[in-house]
Amino acid sequence: MRASLIQIRVDDDESPNSRRLRAASMVREQAGSADLVVLPELWTTGAFAYEAFSTEAEPLEGPTYEAMAKAASDAGVWLHAGTIPERTVSDSGSAAGDGPLYNTALVFSPDGELAAAYRKIHRFGFDKGEAVLMSAGEELVTVRLPETVLGVTTCYDLRFPELYRGLVDRGAETLLVSAGWPERRRAHWTLLAQARAVENQAYVLACGTAGTHAGVPQAGHSIVVDPWGEVIGEAGAGEEVLTVEFDAAGVAATRERFPALKDRRLGLEPPRR
Repeated sequence: MRASLIQIRVDDDESPNSRRLRAASMVREQAGSADLVVLPELWTTGAFAYEAFSTEAEPLEGPTYEAMAKAASDAGVWLHAGTIPERTVSDSGSAAGDGPLYNTALVFSPDGELAAAYRKIHRFGFDKGEAVLMSAGEELVTVRLPETVLGVTTCYDLRFPELYRGLVDRGAETLLVSAGWPERRRAHWTLLAQARAVENQAYVLACGTAGTHAGVPQAGHSIVVDPWGEVIGEAGAGEEVLTVEFDAAGVAATRERFPALKDRRLGLEPPRR
């Protein structure tokens, strides 16, 4: 299986619509060279551009949805289109777009259909930024591909191993992380991606942004880690498309050869029927 992580540059001097068109073009360029394409978190606005969350928020089936669905279909790829600031409708339904904001990931099938939407569960910022501007998601999301089962996560989620255990319980074998990770904590990015791979005996595909938005330099260094924790691909700091070929069957082989997951004693879910 081949995956392309599009580490797009996000800077304040490019409009969200311009970047949307550019990202769609970059997805189309992966036709024939990738089965799965991954974009970063909040790449239309920038993950730290808090003021833009509300002004650039869009409904689920808004302009980013439309552009990415078409790009996935044109390229014939599974596409994790990163995340958008999603504006929902309030419970009263009195007006479109008057509900809470979510940091929402969109996953499209090769025919351009929405396969899944994941609302980020763990919001970053403590008492400011995303943590107060956006609402928390509640549902774990997996997507079944012919070759593997994807577990969908976003940025700050990477620091919460129990989320990934929950995805493994739902069959996840390849863990996707769409992020806007700051350069000042890049060491944590690499360490945590490898830890999530080792402890869950799964592939981790972690895609971040390049550039600087709202004064925060981005880490870049998108990374692909195998179930043994070995880095099999890593980008640099700038805009780059990282394409890696990996054996999805390696997850089952690893779990059979070193069956550590069978020895779990805590946090186990009842078997699914």
